Amino acid sequence: MEFVNDLINILNSTIRVSVPLLLACLAGLYSERAGVFDIGLEGKMLAGAFAGAAAAAVYGSAWVGLGMGVLVSVALALVHGFSSITHRGNQIVSGVAINFIAAGSTIILGQAWFNQGGRTPSLPPEGRFGAITLPFANELRGVPVIGQLYSGLLSGHSLLAYVAFLAVPFTWWVLFRTRFGLRLRAVGENPAAVDTAGISVTWLRYRAVICTGILTGLAGCYMSLSQNAGFVKDMSAGRGFIALAALIFAKWRPVPAMFACLLFGFLDAMAIRYQGIALPMIGKIPVQFMQALPYVLTVILLAGFIGKAIPPRAGGVPYVKER
Repeated sequence: MEFVNDLINILNSTIRVSVPLLLACLAGLYSERAGVFDIGLEGKMLAGAFAGAAAAAVYGSAWVGLGMGVLVSVALALVHGFSSITHRGNQIVSGVAINFIAAGSTIILGQAWFNQGGRTPSLPPEGRFGAITLPFANELRGVPVIGQLYSGLLSGHSLLAYVAFLAVPFTWWVLFRTRFGLRLRAVGENPAAVDTAGISVTWLRYRAVICTGILTGLAGCYMSLSQNAGFVKDMSAGRGFIALAALIFAKWRPVPAMFACLLFGFLDAMAIRYQGIALPMIGKIPVQFMQALPYVLTVILLAGFIGKAIPPRAGGVPYVKER
């Protein structure tokens, strides 16, 4: 029974850690399927987290914070689109610039507005998205295994966590069962053919980066309004880059992307839970090793276990309309 409880606790932590990765990974999926490579996921998550926490601290409403976080993230996504789609600039440079801008501006604005070293004030309960208890979760808590899984693993997460996992089948349906998804995938493979059919390549790609902005805003708001009670400096901690790695690991498909994010989340949860443990004949493992383990294993997995990952053919290539 103790083993089951430990396993449920680890899996519960895995889900919580995986949510921002999953939202950011799906965000990158939309833009890269449309041929717009976006290395600025990290910056948009960070900006969304700060804007959401700042608005929630001022207005005392998690919903106002969520709206502001998504709005700021979409604005940065449109900046990236304006640079890389309209002006056909280098998409890598544009994404890196957004990361730098977000990393610096969140600290400067946080210090200027709240005088707490770049942090936002601790959010009140109404300024956060609390845990949702599913129906009959308390009644089934004592039922072995099934009740424990339902009450301890499926129940007790915030609204944004459920939205993140529901976004996976929704994204699959959008990409593979709708006209918009068909055109989005086509513009990432052969934009000239899409243009010849009388469909605007520019407008399709802008819609893709807007979807990216919405999802990265949700990811940032999850970190500051649900996972934590406010914004702290560099709280995204490289999750945007891990989300890109998960996207490559999943070969730009939504369902494998979810499992890739859960894998990385599981590694992170294990690292957090077993910091400082002592192993036979080895002794106590340094905390720094456990903290670095998810990133090291991410590199190993990407380097040797996913086979050849072929991105969309038009990815990262500005489209120049033939005259």
